[in-house]
Amino acid sequence: MTSPANVLRSQPELTIRGLVLGAVITLFFTAANVYLGLKVGLTFATSIPAAVISMALLRFFKNAGILENNIVQTVASAAGALASVIFVVPGLVMVGWWHGFPFWQTFALCASGGVLGVILSIPLRRALVTGSDLPYPEGVAAAEVLRVGSESLEGAAENAAGLRVIVMGSIASMGFAILAATRLAASEASIWFRLGGTAATTGLWGSLSFALLGAGHLVGLSVGMAMFAGLIIAFGIATPLLTFLESTPGTATDAALGVWSHEVRFIGAGVIGAAALWTLGKLALPIWQGLKSAAASSRARKLSDELLPIEERDMPLLYVGLILVAVCIPILFLLWQFAGDGPLAAYRLPLMAIGLVYVLVVGAFVSAVCGYMAGLIGSSNSPVSGVAILAIIGAALLLAIGIKPLVGPEATGHLVAFALFVTSIVIASAVIANDNLQDLKTGQLVGATPWRQQVALIVGVVAGAVMVPPILYLLNKAYGFAPLPGMPGPTPAAPLPAPQATLISTLAKGVMGEGLDWNLIGTGAVIGLVLVAFDGWLGKRGWLRLPPLAVGIGIYLPMSATLPVVIGAIIGYFYDRRMPTEVAQRFGVLLASGFIVGESLFGVLLAGVIVATDNANPFAVIGEGHEGAGMIVGTLAVIGLLWGLYRWTARLAARI
Repeated sequence: MTSPANVLRSQPELTIRGLVLGAVITLFFTAANVYLGLKVGLTFATSIPAAVISMALLRFFKNAGILENNIVQTVASAAGALASVIFVVPGLVMVGWWHGFPFWQTFALCASGGVLGVILSIPLRRALVTGSDLPYPEGVAAAEVLRVGSESLEGAAENAAGLRVIVMGSIASMGFAILAATRLAASEASIWFRLGGTAATTGLWGSLSFALLGAGHLVGLSVGMAMFAGLIIAFGIATPLLTFLESTPGTATDAALGVWSHEVRFIGAGVIGAAALWTLGKLALPIWQGLKSAAASSRARKLSDELLPIEERDMPLLYVGLILVAVCIPILFLLWQFAGDGPLAAYRLPLMAIGLVYVLVVGAFVSAVCGYMAGLIGSSNSPVSGVAILAIIGAALLLAIGIKPLVGPEATGHLVAFALFVTSIVIASAVIANDNLQDLKTGQLVGATPWRQQVALIVGVVAGAVMVPPILYLLNKAYGFAPLPGMPGPTPAAPLPAPQATLISTLAKGVMGEGLDWNLIGTGAVIGLVLVAFDGWLGKRGWLRLPPLAVGIGIYLPMSATLPVVIGAIIGYFYDRRMPTEVAQRFGVLLASGFIVGESLFGVLLAGVIVATDNANPFAVIGEGHEGAGMIVGTLAVIGLLWGLYRWTARLAARI
């Protein structure tokens, strides 16, 4: 009789078709995540949608099985992770260092940092995955989806239906985005007003965006309500109060947005910083215990790889070392080239040494931190912003203390850019390590081979790194990024917000002693600590938590980006309550993912058309002056499509 283990081992695992399919999915999901991240500061996890797409397509091959599908989702998971480099990289344009995104430099940055993250996380697998009781919520969920799809005819039917849900969500969101591009429907709705005839100003402002509504469904009610609390603080308290105290002149729209953009959002930055550092501090003890467990696990396993079961075989140590050396070469070249021929040229060698050591040491630390956080609270919920804040402050401080006194104040801009560049590599490493351990947990649960997954993730990193530069180039060419205050360059008419990149670049400038209002940030930090205490009090009572980091994002981001997320979170909550079955809830997640993919891909395509035609509104069929009617049409269209799609999704799930 053949054992289940032998049956599993007879299935193909690391195949060319699996790698190619995973890479293709990665290209699309990377484009979607880059666009979403620059628009609202969020990315979405791609493992589960990729697993569903893989199972729906590979079921036409008789020998395809759970292991090959796991490889596909492992490759594609890099899309959600590597896209997070856009939380830092656009800062190089904002500070005036880059005027675009040179392909080879951006590709090498993403690829070398991402592969470094894979390598640095390999020694942690046995302690943090197989030898740990960490929950790994997303890894467990992905494993469950793979099992359901592989073990029953119902699972096959569910995967085919799930692919239909993703496609329908994508078509609907892309269709509405096209309608908005024609100007027959508005892309956002807003109303601004003075309170009681005074100077106090506030309003309502929301994008009519399926991508943001889908993001709200995915982040859940707790995060959605926390962002709503941030909106109340920003536009219900701080903005009307400051416009009243300062008697801000101008129209209600100009007054409210001016005070928010120049003052209130820096309070949000302080909240984000305090909340992120608190989260990391709270995890310090568990992280330390996890690292001790890793060391103990390594000492306890003296057997050679040949005597280990296949489910425990990591990439051989020799290959790990060779890849690490190979990755260091482009990093050194990038740092050498980045120092350039300006005021930093005379210090190229020390800058290279400082940069490489910082990347390796801090990269190893944040890989462990992010890997542990992935196991504790999930990859999507890990406070990567907090890691980025720590990394940029550390890099900027090193340069401010060690290099700035030698080169003088005229080199400050160069040092800010160098700090951002180094931090970009560290973040690429951190987010991939974060993702790698989550994938390895999925692999452990379905009986996969670790070294094959590690190879697959490297393939995913390279595929994602190929896509990031051209997408950034198109989006920058079509929409642009607003330069930081005091930096050269025109401000585009409708720049992408890129909230994390703006914050991190501002912090880098501030550490170098330029243009940061520490009073506003300090006020935000105090508010952040109060929110931390309040969130803890809610937790002790068993009530809905309000993550302080999400509150800070609600203050820092424009209301147009956060209000739809809040609405999407509420819609997702009531959908899940009305449709409590696991199939229906999974379909809800897939529908929301389709919303994001469809609109985001159209946003990228639209950017390409804008660049090709040199026309900011290439699909417009009517001119300006119809905004009121467009708001009504757009709002009704969104409501109607949401109602119809969620109803259709629920009925489809009921038939599975």
